[in-house]
Amino acid sequence: MNTGHLQIASILGAVGTGLIGGVFFAFSTFVMQALARMPAAQGIAAMQHINVTVLNPWFLGVFMGTGLVSIGVLVLALMQARSGAALLIVAATLYFVGTFLVTMVFNVPRNDALAAATPDAAQSAVLWAKYLREWTFWNHVRTVAALAACATFCVALTR
Repeated sequence: MNTGHLQIASILGAVGTGLIGGVFFAFSTFVMQALARMPAAQGIAAMQHINVTVLNPWFLGVFMGTGLVSIGVLVLALMQARSGAALLIVAATLYFVGTFLVTMVFNVPRNDALAAATPDAAQSAVLWAKYLREWTFWNHVRTVAALAACATFCVALTR
């Protein structure tokens, strides 16, 4: 692979991390707050619908595609000695670890537990309160990681 491939992959990484960071930013700054203001059964039902709807080719293509691009950038940057290579390694790692892996390890299991809940069951309100607190915390982490990855990709591209 040549430097051109790395540059194209880095541009795709910057766009993908920015898109995903924006989605997560929206959830962190207003979507989860709006859901938290609803009665628990309604908030649970709404989030259950969101968690089903998000599993579409557009979102998953960008989310998972950016993960694959990040792995590619990481490998290419490690193979090439060029200005900005260290920044590309940081950017790719930020996205893959801080966004992709955090999603798989922390957000998805909480989504699965919420999916199994009956919204109007008494114990679901307790689950919802815990979900809001924990899921949103991990969403903040992946938001910061994705946006930091985007910024780092952009800086690396200028070098």
